[in-house]
Amino acid sequence: MKRLSTREEEIMGYFWEKGPLYVKQIVEFYEPQHLHFNTVSTFVRGLEAQGFLDHHVHGVTYQYYPIVSREEYGKNTLKTAVSKFFNNSYLNVVSSLVEEEDISLDELKELIRQVEQGNE
Repeated sequence: MKRLSTREEEIMGYFWEKGPLYVKQIVEFYEPQHLHFNTVSTFVRGLEAQGFLDHHVHGVTYQYYPIVSREEYGKNTLKTAVSKFFNNSYLNVVSSLVEEEDISLDELKELIRQVEQGNE
């Protein structure tokens, strides 16, 4: 699965939060920034070509909807980062979080407790 650009992730976020949308609706979400309809349409069609969206035809317009969930995309993105930056080791990820103090020892113990309870 391809990694999305910041703008593509932002647009996908609207679909994941709101469900099926028309390009016009997405343009309205950007109202203060005044993104042009054609610009948004290009992003949406690109997301469809990459397999993230599909559409239903309603007269002369398309209503797009996500076919990749936020969870699926997140898991794939995490796997890619772990592979690319942590030698494919989740242990290295956790070690890095502890070393950088992004996760406390108490939080790590709580995580271990949750995992142990989930395996019972």
